[in-house]
Amino acid sequence: MKAKVVGTGRAVPERRLTNADLERMVSTTDEWITSRTGIKERRIAAPEESNSTFSIPAARQALEMAGVDAADLDLVICGMVSPDMLFPATACLVQEAIGARKAAAFDFSAGCSGFLYGLGIATQFIENGAAKNVLVIGSEILSKFTDWTDRQTCVLFGDGAGAVVLQASADDRGILGNVLRSDGSLSELLYMPGGGSRRPPNDRESIEERLPFIKMKGNETFKVAVRSLAEVSSEVLVRCGLEFDQVRWLIPHQANRRIIEAVGQRLAIDPERVYVNIERYGNTSAASIPIALDELNRSHQIDPGDIILMAAFGAGLTWAATAIRW
Repeated sequence: MKAKVVGTGRAVPERRLTNADLERMVSTTDEWITSRTGIKERRIAAPEESNSTFSIPAARQALEMAGVDAADLDLVICGMVSPDMLFPATACLVQEAIGARKAAAFDFSAGCSGFLYGLGIATQFIENGAAKNVLVIGSEILSKFTDWTDRQTCVLFGDGAGAVVLQASADDRGILGNVLRSDGSLSELLYMPGGGSRRPPNDRESIEERLPFIKMKGNETFKVAVRSLAEVSSEVLVRCGLEFDQVRWLIPHQANRRIIEAVGQRLAIDPERVYVNIERYGNTSAASIPIALDELNRSHQIDPGDIILMAAFGAGLTWAATAIRW
């Protein structure tokens, strides 16, 4: 039994924050941002919008495409680092909103690797017979945790959500393999030191020290990202008995265009087979791969039988890769 993708969906905020807008906010330029990241604009949630604002419509789109009633879902899981609140889980808010009455629901945190970790979790539930229909969401509202005075990080992040419905299938199409990895010794390369139990949000000094914001060591993260993405991509293809020339699309996490290009070169994949949309969304963390997958799917650029390779890295540090036969 395989976990087959039968529906995809996405939702992003209306507001576009361009590089020209950022030029008026911090000491930066469009040329600097574009040359170093490939980003031209990103979507930013309104003050009244939260993670579930976008998770819910993305989920509904995926269910509609799949032709699956929410009442038939067995599991709703959300990969994110920016939930509506610490508890209850945002997945429970989605579960109620879409009417998934019999589904279990939970959130988990794996940084930008969250969606692929979610596919790995869902695959296990389906392959061992514990679930037939699973909704996996990758969604982030990182703008609410971005330090808009830090020009190194505030140019990077955007908001949005992507979702897929996985269904148990007896044919040879579906998720062929997942590889999940982590290294906690590198946790301080990308983290938010304030807001948790170590430095709680009611700690005045935490606020004054600007700890409840994203912190990143960019150069060190870049090096780890390129190496880990290349390694995990190769590992999952070997595990599945596939070669890189069989891959129709590589969908990498949209963190930085230079990282994407460096990984493509290491893997010797034709740039035309590497999907990139970072210029329009920025780094949407766990949402970046499902947003890209939905764009490809809805624009009819994926055919049945195509091999899709997805790879991500993120806070933790975590990294992961998934291979799918569409």
